[in-house]
Amino acid sequence: MTKKKRYVSLCSFALLLLVAYIPSGLAQVIKSVDAVGMTVSDIDRSVEFFSRVLSFEKISDVEVAGSAYEQLQGLFGVRMRIVRMKLGDEAIELTEYLAPKGRPIPVDPRSNDQWFQHIAVVVSDMDKAYQRLRAHKARHTSTGPQRIPDWNKAAAGIEAFYFKDPDGHNLELIYFPAGKGNPKWQQTNGRLFLGIDHTAIAVSDTDRSLQFYRDLLGMKLAGESENYGTEQEHLNNVFGSRVRISGLRAQSGPGVEFLDYLAPRDGRPMPPDTRANDLWHWQTAMRVARADAAVEKLKAGRVRFVSPGIATIPDRALGINKGFLVRDPDGHALQLIEK
Repeated sequence: MTKKKRYVSLCSFALLLLVAYIPSGLAQVIKSVDAVGMTVSDIDRSVEFFSRVLSFEKISDVEVAGSAYEQLQGLFGVRMRIVRMKLGDEAIELTEYLAPKGRPIPVDPRSNDQWFQHIAVVVSDMDKAYQRLRAHKARHTSTGPQRIPDWNKAAAGIEAFYFKDPDGHNLELIYFPAGKGNPKWQQTNGRLFLGIDHTAIAVSDTDRSLQFYRDLLGMKLAGESENYGTEQEHLNNVFGSRVRISGLRAQSGPGVEFLDYLAPRDGRPMPPDTRANDLWHWQTAMRVARADAAVEKLKAGRVRFVSPGIATIPDRALGINKGFLVRDPDGHALQLIEK
């Protein structure tokens, strides 16, 4: 073999090795995060809360039933009323199960319990936003708004506050000073509530969650920090908390943020019999290019499916053609949809 041929051969072999070790997620199963959904007990009450208190706008209100929706949610005999609401560029979906009714959020939930999830609503002025919540008697999780101290370079100056909606779902107000977060959050245009930066989920093992969201689904790791101290303790109201935080992004839509409690390690796992009509159920809707290709990839990754297969939606009530529900390693639900 000549030197030139040997060089070409070695280059080809190296290229094959590189391709073989590129994480499978780089195929980007997920195109965007479409919406963050939660199950509610009284949808009219929830719509009033999100619109009057947080300035969300209702953009659709539909009632659906039938075998396709049973397959989509992995639950028999469903009749659902689903309201989609928008704040800025981002959306939430509120679902009330008219049948069958699910269970309430477990008693005495804590921020390090593995079913914990919230959305972070960006505000232009934390003091004014907090006073708005006080005026509407919103339930506290935090003792009050907390400012991340300057020693925490990744998050210095960010202000945050945890609170609850009428069903007890956790929500967050977050304020980004100049130079932190997406630059669009500095374009307030006189608004107090701006949009949704991310949905945060409690995870038990960051590396395992990265294998799922980054390596399998193709989301990009956008930033990391480790938060502790009195501000963090009073933010999530967990004494002695030390939290490893990892933020991931798709091409568009809210991010997904991991909250890995390095201490304390006594958070309770997601109830193994969790169903979509239970009030602690959240589902993050993620758009895929092809549902069939996504199913094959997730099956190869041994992901836990809730839906028995791809549900083909017979009408355009939800604005999707196909979809299915799966759970991440800690049991958080993802609804993968094809539009």
